[in-house]
Parts: sequence; structure tokens; C-alpha cells
Amino acid sequence: MKVIMTTKIDLASMNIMRKLIENFGFRETEGEFDGNPIYSKDDALILTTNDEMIYYDGPDGAINEQLGITPEIIIFASRHSSKQKLPALTTHVTGNWGNAMYGGKDESLAVAQPAAMKLALMKMDELNDLGWTVCYEATHHGPSELDVPSLFIEIGSSEEEWVNDRAGEIIAETIIHVLENYKTAKFPVAIGIGGGHYAPKQTKRALETDIAFSHIVPKYAHPVKEELLLRAIERTQGGVDAIYVDWKGSRGETRQLARSLAEELGLEFIRD
Repeated sequence: MKVIMTTKIDLASMNIMRKLIENFGFRETEGEFDGNPIYSKDDALILTTNDEMIYYDGPDGAINEQLGITPEIIIFASRHSSKQKLPALTTHVTGNWGNAMYGGKDESLAVAQPAAMKLALMKMDELNDLGWTVCYEATHHGPSELDVPSLFIEIGSSEEEWVNDRAGEIIAETIIHVLENYKTAKFPVAIGIGGGHYAPKQTKRALETDIAFSHIVPKYAHPVKEELLLRAIERTQGGVDAIYVDWKGSRGETRQLARSLAEELGLEFIRD
């Protein structure tokens, strides 16, 4: 089964859930998850929890314990918040390059599904008639402790956007597109290094070429430990073909680590 995770306390999450039910034929079942109704369609479930999803470590274990299934993939339908209140549609994988400030564990990375994130990015860009920013975000926040591939797809970045009907429709359609296509989509995959939180160069590269990104290490997380870069490669479903560096957006020691690691592992080194 494929799981779409939502939470009652998130306006964007509930907006997206409503659009999935209204537009894509999800039906309420007799089952419950965390005390909330389960909706299903074909091989996909909408599950709803009661608290912030970023602090929900081990959701795959909770799903197995409550429902007796191990999901193939979990898509978290969520809000995005920022001080700048930038209207945005974003996607990213979770984890922490250093201390866990917002859920998850220190220096812990979730399992990335690069094809799913690239499909999400491209579909949001295709459907975006709002004039909003569409982008990857760097790897950040929890949950980091889960052993199935997952990704966040988000509406940002203030209440005005979270409840926007069209934004909810775009994300709902994007989620369905991802679930229907991620297993057969084939792209070369890169770990992304450098740049700001909204990964502008990685986003541009993914939208203009066939490359898909896994974990992205922003400049503010540099220097990054070699074992964490190795962990990011390990925690990428389907493997990694390249290490991509936003050269001006990276610190010198991280650039050199990326280059030497690519050589050592026989990966393509892409300098942008």
C-alpha cells in the first residue's frame, strides 16, 4: 500500500485531504488510524494523525502496528512555514545534518525517493497557475526515523496560502501523479550540495534536465561530515549516480570533500 499522511492540526494538510477526497474518489473505510477515519482508493490510503507530523518518528512502524501493513512509500501532505511568508509549493525529503531542531534525531536521514520528488516538482510546476514559487527544499526537520521512502509535499507559507483552494487542488493532483508513476520513472540521481534552503540551482537543474535530486545539503549546514554524505547516498532508494555541487554556494572544505568522495565512489561529479 501507498500512504498519504495528513494531520488534523495542519490547515494545508486538511485542505489537500479534502481535495483528494472530492476530486480523486477516496472513500471512507471502517478502519481507523490514530483514532481517525481511513480513506482508501485502489492501493492508496489517506491516514490522519493528531499532532505535528515532523515529530512523528517511526510512522511506518505505527502503520504496521495499527494496520498490519508496511507502506511502499509515505507522502506527507503538509504546510510550509517561513518568516518571509513566500507563497510556494515545495517538496523535500526529511532528516537532520546536525542537531535536530524540529523533529527527528541528530545527524539522521530519512530514505529519499528521488524519482518521486522530481515528479512532484515537475507536476507542481506544470500545474502552477498561481504564480507561486515551485522548488525543492534542502533536507531538514523530522521525521528522520523511518525505513520506507518518504517525502513532504507542501503548501507555503502562511495561512492565506494553506487554505487556498487551488493550491490544495494542485498538491492533490501532484500526489496522485507521483503515486501512479514513481515506480516506473527513471532518472539519473544526484546528491545535492550547496546553495540556500530553497535549493534554486538544484530546482532549476531538475526542471530543465533529466536529473533527479536525493538529499540536499544547504550551505548553512556546511561543513558536513563524510559519514553523513555516505549515509545520504545509502539512504537513497535506487542508488546515486552523481554528486552535484553548487560551487559558489558551498564552503571550500565541503566542495573538496564532495569531489574526493565522487572520485572514490566512481560517481559523476557535477560542478555548477
